[in-house]
Amino acid sequence: MNTPTAPEAVIAAGARTATVTRNTAETKITVHVNLDGTGKANLSTGIGFFDHMLDQIARHGLIDLDIDCKGDLHIDGHHTVEDVGITLGQAVAKAVGDKKGIRRYGHAYVPLDEALSRVVIDFSGRPGLLMDVPFTSGMIGTFDTQLTSEFFHGFVNHAFVTLHIDNLKGVNAHHQCETVFKAFARALRAALELDPRSAGVIPSTKGSL
Repeated sequence: MNTPTAPEAVIAAGARTATVTRNTAETKITVHVNLDGTGKANLSTGIGFFDHMLDQIARHGLIDLDIDCKGDLHIDGHHTVEDVGITLGQAVAKAVGDKKGIRRYGHAYVPLDEALSRVVIDFSGRPGLLMDVPFTSGMIGTFDTQLTSEFFHGFVNHAFVTLHIDNLKGVNAHHQCETVFKAFARALRAALELDPRSAGVIPSTKGSL
């Protein structure tokens, strides 16, 4: 994979927002996040189902999310999905800053008909992904279900979070994937929420995350 240009990040004073641009020979991506948004999303990756999943992150995470990606879809969706995960992770890391006052941990169970998923997240400063999702189909529309893990690997490695994802039940792959992304959104929202009882305090006995 080609080395990307350095991300360009802008953080507005007093706001948990960031814009990151990442350009390589494989993808050209701009991501803007507002962690204290209302769930608005403008998404264009060229993969319809992936846009649908990113919309779940915005809507259920109450994060305003703008993502524009021009990727080498004539090859496949791999670089697009992975690089969006990387760039979103970078944007979230920039927006959350030193993590003072956040709750740090979040978890959620989300059902959709027969499917049920659990996601647990820790803004630990240590990237790690443990994912157990036995998809019942290899494709959902034009989206390769194997790329779900590529997206989350990209995210955790650049947001510096620990993430556990488990699909506990599910027969329909669309339902399985949607519950994963919705649970991720709800867990993310909980972890990023500002705790009024811990205002200005980094949630770690080490004093830094």
